[in-house]
Amino acid sequence: MPPDEPPKLTLRERKKREARKALAQAALRLTLDRGLENVKVEDIATEVGVSPRTFNNYFSSKEQAVCSVVVDRHEGMREALLARPDGEPLWDSVKHAVLEQYSREGEPDRAYVARIRELMGRLMLRGEFLNAHAAVERVLAETIAKRVGGVDHLLCRLMAASVESAVRVAFTNWFTTEGEPFLPILERLLDELSAGMPTLTAGTAAPQPEPTTTPLGESLC
Repeated sequence: MPPDEPPKLTLRERKKREARKALAQAALRLTLDRGLENVKVEDIATEVGVSPRTFNNYFSSKEQAVCSVVVDRHEGMREALLARPDGEPLWDSVKHAVLEQYSREGEPDRAYVARIRELMGRLMLRGEFLNAHAAVERVLAETIAKRVGGVDHLLCRLMAASVESAVRVAFTNWFTTEGEPFLPILERLLDELSAGMPTLTAGTAAPQPEPTTTPLGESLC
């Protein structure tokens, strides 16, 4: 079954997406500058030039707004996956969609990432952060199912979870070690997954040093 064309957004939908993104970015920026406890919903709304009521149309709390950067960043991945050519192997489609999303932003800035990871590791944000990652995985699984059609949704969830795990491992490895850029690491891990991890199962993987642990093991992406 050929994949559906990704639906084109109406002007109203584009404006709503832009407003949500602006609020999320303002929430994150203010929280990094002042600390979460010193930021109010009214501050975030004022920063964007909207009312607190408008903020509440998009987010239930400032914590959700801060962590929504995880979900919003993956919206492009969904659209990219649905736009891949008909007949392309599923793993190839998923790989290209994932790499396309992360390549748009270029190599992450380590100092900025360190601040984000410290922020997301705080107890007040931990629950929302995990909820955001669960939402990303759910959307990816639904998109995979929509692309291929008529398949076991449990397998779609497994594939989505595997992809998210590859992103997390690649990101943590990039952050905790100096050397290989993020995108080549991620591409290599996705290739290993799609092939059934032959390097590991064949016993030919070269030993690697243990990475330095960090306060937060998950990817912020």
